[in-house]
Amino acid sequence: MRFRGGPRAFRLAVAFAASVLLVNALIGERGLTFSMRARRDRAALTKEIASLRAENARLRARVQALTSDPAAIEAIARRDLGLLRRDEKVIVLSR
Repeated sequence: MRFRGGPRAFRLAVAFAASVLLVNALIGERGLTFSMRARRDRAALTKEIASLRAENARLRARVQALTSDPAAIEAIARRDLGLLRRDEKVIVLSR
């Protein structure tokens, strides 16, 4: 089978097809730029997941302390609610 238009037209057609394939490989749906962006996004999401896991562990420890540690419960009651023990007295000084 012969290509119509001669060898020059054949070379131009091959060059055009190669150019289209190259452009598609660089900026196509799954091209180089997409892959680079996906790697960057993956790295950022991996960092965010690690941060959220650390925060989750910290919050679990706090929940555990607030459900079982009387000292932690008392500290919250004193700080947030202003509660006192029965044998304590409040002395207010004014100038």
